[in-house]
Amino acid sequence: MPTIHQTTTVDLVRTVPRHSRPLGLSLVALGVGSAVLALVGPLVGGALRYHVSAGATSQVVGGDVAGLLLVAPVSIAAGVLVLRGRLLGAALGTGPAAYGLYTWFQLATTGDPARYPGTASSFFPLLETLFVLAAWVLVRCWQELSRARPLPPASVVADRVTGVFLLVVASFLVLGLHLPGLLALAQGRATPELTADPGVFWVVKLMDLLLVVPLLLVAGTSLVRHPGREGPLRYAVTGWSTMLGAAVAGMAVVMTTRGDPGGSMAMTAAFSTFAVVAAVVTVQALGPLRDVPLAPEVPGRVGTKASGPVRPAV
Repeated sequence: MPTIHQTTTVDLVRTVPRHSRPLGLSLVALGVGSAVLALVGPLVGGALRYHVSAGATSQVVGGDVAGLLLVAPVSIAAGVLVLRGRLLGAALGTGPAAYGLYTWFQLATTGDPARYPGTASSFFPLLETLFVLAAWVLVRCWQELSRARPLPPASVVADRVTGVFLLVVASFLVLGLHLPGLLALAQGRATPELTADPGVFWVVKLMDLLLVVPLLLVAGTSLVRHPGREGPLRYAVTGWSTMLGAAVAGMAVVMTTRGDPGGSMAMTAAFSTFAVVAAVVTVQALGPLRDVPLAPEVPGRVGTKASGPVRPAV
């Protein structure tokens, strides 16, 4: 009588190229870690309390919602895809990794213990571990994507839509989010955010204006001007935008539910729409990679092409 072979986790890992197994398992670990951080934080357990104001805590709760409902499952799904030998997993994994670097660095380095009680210092090893893991995952995903080039291109229209979206996000971060606060500060008026959480205020400004916005501008401009050129950066910035959009939408929901003066149904609807649009843009960027296998490792040629001229890509 014929038997049906059931694929086990061990069988699955054994079928994957050896060099990609650590990446797949690390993506799964990153997802589990993101879920654990959300579960012990102010969203659920409350064991982890950050040294920030009530307003900043609402932002943290929004991030925990995104971490639990989006970052964790996407990261685990990406890890499973890598363990199945699919390049889509490496592209999908850049989003949670980039978002983790952005978010966990802020959570680990900001806060004011002298003003706000909390327990964040006890959880610093967890935040530090997740940050380092996210950095390693992002580098390895980038290497896998670079090794597989040339990647199947998306359509010209899809690339240009993605590029325009990234330019809009960059413009919003500069003009809509950060410029008003900086202008008020230049006029000698401290904003409520600066007064309540100066560390958070400046770290977010520095990261967004000196790192995030330039990357969004580079990726967006390249996709608009040169559609069809492949590259890992597009997956990282679109995935990051989706995670951030979900976190901000979660923050808006929390603030509205708690009756926070800064919350409103209009803000909730606007940020929720942004999160949905970001997700659609990310899906269309990832679509062409659906059936692409991971490239085999070539000793001494990690991240290089076998032949052809080198050209800029995003």
